[in-house]
Amino acid sequence: MAINVKDAASSAAKYVQRAQAAAPAYQAGVQNAGQTWQTNTAASNDSYVAGVTAAANAGRFQKGVNNAGASKYSTAAAGKGAQRYPSGVAAAGPAWQAGTAPYLTTIANLTLPPRRPTGDPSNYQRSQAVGTALRTQKLNS
Repeated sequence: MAINVKDAASSAAKYVQRAQAAAPAYQAGVQNAGQTWQTNTAASNDSYVAGVTAAANAGRFQKGVNNAGASKYSTAAAGKGAQRYPSGVAAAGPAWQAGTAPYLTTIANLTLPPRRPTGDPSNYQRSQAVGTALRTQKLNS
């Protein structure tokens, strides 16, 4: 006996319609769920590592990229990505500032070796000092 299945187009339309109507319920559900999310997500670290390792070893990341293809990326990025980018950046401004501030402070507190003539190999010490300081900041954050 065959299983009666609705076609993908009508199922997708229903999914979109119901999801849009569920926005208030979604907001109410996530409003105070942060601590539960943090606790459960942190506790699942070993499972995350095992899953990502298994997927990487099986080549599933590359397979997913190839299955999606360049046109899906371009279409989504130019469409919904371009529409959401300005409001997303505006909403993320305070978090970006808080996340960037320690690195800017690290750079501001550096004392670099003196600049040498153009092409002098010792000039690389200047960029190495910045790179080392920023990496240390990242690892200690």
